[in-house]
Amino acid sequence: MWEAVSVSGTGHEELSLLLEEAAADSRRLRHALAALTDGRWRSLGELVREAATSRRSVEALLRAVELERQGELFRVPPARAAAYRRLTAVSGLADPVSHLVDPALVARVEKAIAAGPAALASLDHVSATAETVVRRALLLRERFWMPGARLLCVGDHDLTSVAVALVCPEAEVTVVDVDDRVLAHIDAQGLPIRTRWADLRLGLPASAAAWADLAISDPPYTPEGMGLFALRALEGLRDRERGRLLMAYGASERTPALALKVQNAFAELNLAIEAMWPDFNRYHGAEAIGSAADLYVLRPTAKTWPAVAARGDRVETRIYTHGPQSIEAGERPEAWESAGEPDLLVGDWPASVLPRLPRVRLSTWLAKPYKSDPRQVAVTLPAGLGAALPRVLLATRADRVRVRVEPRETPPGLAALVSPVYSVRPVPGGVEAVRLPRPAPGTAEEAVRRVLDAAHGKLLNTWREALIALARARGETLTKNEAKAAVLAAAPWAADTTVLDLPAHRLRALPAAIAGTAAP
Repeated sequence: MWEAVSVSGTGHEELSLLLEEAAADSRRLRHALAALTDGRWRSLGELVREAATSRRSVEALLRAVELERQGELFRVPPARAAAYRRLTAVSGLADPVSHLVDPALVARVEKAIAAGPAALASLDHVSATAETVVRRALLLRERFWMPGARLLCVGDHDLTSVAVALVCPEAEVTVVDVDDRVLAHIDAQGLPIRTRWADLRLGLPASAAAWADLAISDPPYTPEGMGLFALRALEGLRDRERGRLLMAYGASERTPALALKVQNAFAELNLAIEAMWPDFNRYHGAEAIGSAADLYVLRPTAKTWPAVAARGDRVETRIYTHGPQSIEAGERPEAWESAGEPDLLVGDWPASVLPRLPRVRLSTWLAKPYKSDPRQVAVTLPAGLGAALPRVLLATRADRVRVRVEPRETPPGLAALVSPVYSVRPVPGGVEAVRLPRPAPGTAEEAVRRVLDAAHGKLLNTWREALIALARARGETLTKNEAKAAVLAAAPWAADTTVLDLPAHRLRALPAAIAGTAAP
């Protein structure tokens, strides 16, 4: 039983003034007031999410209304509810797909979300509600022809890919994400979803570029984050005339200038705003923006593609609102200790560091093999790019690699991820990797090494060729078709990807999978 404690507000005068100040935009507050008068107990977070208005605005409403309070829950006393109802309003614009929502499907998606990895503040994770995720999938199904369509999810902590695979089983779905935990959780759902690791600041995986008909994203809510995720989503479209981007973005009703900055980021890419549903997305958290975000449907124009080409060379690494990669984060000191002079610098080293040495961008380093095999390489990783470390190591064929990276950003299990190729140890300012000797010919270990040494190549091809070379070393014969069939039987996820694009759980399992196909 609830034991209600009466708390008197300051009266109708303060409420009337609050609503008058909000004027035509007071509907959000009136919706929250309606929720308070229906007899149910609600928390502050529930009121924010239901009314899609900021926490600050709801707190102002609560101060102006007579309330009963039980712990962190509120309601207007039932005896006083009628006095407020003339000031209330029901929900605003009609949701285009809410009438299609299947509660059983929502429950299934909610279970998958609950079992997923915890949100990371450093990646601006705020979980959408399961109903929101299902409604995104329904909107795609009702707005577009999904059988045979390809959908690219640019980041997917919310598991939109899972909902789409359930609602639109005839569609093809690919997820690119920097969070290896998210990719492992999506793969564990047993649905036909391709997962690819990518830090979008470094580029889009080759297997996701020019692949999709549609792209959907709920990016970091900064102009830099929105612009970058939109850029990569555009690079993922194969249909340049009829492709669409669906982007979530939310801002408080008190800060329209922030929404304008994001819309300007879309304008810089010459994107037409084809539609925008206010407050379509609802969240657990993000109360500063009303636990809600609008959903934009964006269409590229003929002027979009020159803008994409120009913007691709001007990517900002600080795109988040929290953590070492936030837009407010300070510069990291450039001090670096090195044993001997390297032959090549990778990353954004200051011009004053070894100015005569050749340099390579991180994005280029991961995209294609370097033209030669340098003996020693020095790499600097910007703050927040630690997840790229195993991929950066596997992308080189150098004898020794030193990487400047914060210790707290070194991925867990790094040594195991690269153990067939390198021995790794911490050094002042980062880590050092020393290349291991090549295993004996004709062994399973040598087949593993062949594949990992060609990390930029298509995995199916390099694995197939490693098996053929192994059979030849053993005096046996293996055709390309036989080798390909063996690879796909052991790892159906190996098609159309590279070692560098694999999520960490796939990368960790790869040596054993190769060795299994290489057994005598």
